[in-house]
Amino acid sequence: MPVPSTLSSCVEWQFTEAGGVEDRIRAARDAGFAKAEFHLWRDKDMGAIAAALQETGVVLTGICVDPRRSIVDPAEHDEMLAAVRETIAATAPLGKPPLIVASGFRVEGMSEEEHFANAVSVLKKAAALAEEAGVLLVLEPLNTKLFSAMYLVSTKLGLDIVEAVDSPALRLLYDVWHSAVMGEDMAEVLRGRTHLVAHVQYADMPDRNEPGTGTLDWGQVVSTLRDLGYDGAIGLEYFPTVPMAESLAITRKALGV
Repeated sequence: MPVPSTLSSCVEWQFTEAGGVEDRIRAARDAGFAKAEFHLWRDKDMGAIAAALQETGVVLTGICVDPRRSIVDPAEHDEMLAAVRETIAATAPLGKPPLIVASGFRVEGMSEEEHFANAVSVLKKAAALAEEAGVLLVLEPLNTKLFSAMYLVSTKLGLDIVEAVDSPALRLLYDVWHSAVMGEDMAEVLRGRTHLVAHVQYADMPDRNEPGTGTLDWGQVVSTLRDLGYDGAIGLEYFPTVPMAESLAITRKALGV
């Protein structure tokens, strides 16, 4: 049964029994997905992945800029921009998917204003590279449960940075699980700013498993995003608790699709 075209399987964690990412993409397509995403690329066979995408017609909705480097520490800015350039080049044969950027860790002794200014400065340069290449960067806020010293753990702050960079090549990735861990109210943090969000990811609380296995009200999540005007891709970035056929059935029931 085809999966709704908005849903994207995170094959980093799903369909792992199929083998490498290229085979997981094929398994995802066999399960009805038309979209997929994964994390880092340097440890993967990019030629094989490109072949699997061409064979299946699956569209990638996200890959991380690799290696991950800080946007708030000026000492890492040259490496961060080099990573953007290299990731743009490496992922071009994969259809120029959106490239995910995390912030890196706070710098001891640096003020909030300096953190923000440093982030905006390097992201303006990164966005210019992406715009020239016809690629979209998506900035992802994480959470302090996983990364206690991470700078960007607030959706509001992430959106403020995107607005300050002011480039069509930079948007926000809104992860429902990270946001819930931080105790955010989805409607409050996204209201009036959904046009700055290019990708959304789903996982249930508290253990980052499939929707329908935890404490989040998925009917409310889905209706809130719809009411706010979001109609883009939804990445199912969760750890399945059961085989993927069962996991997908649980997820579809929870999401009402």
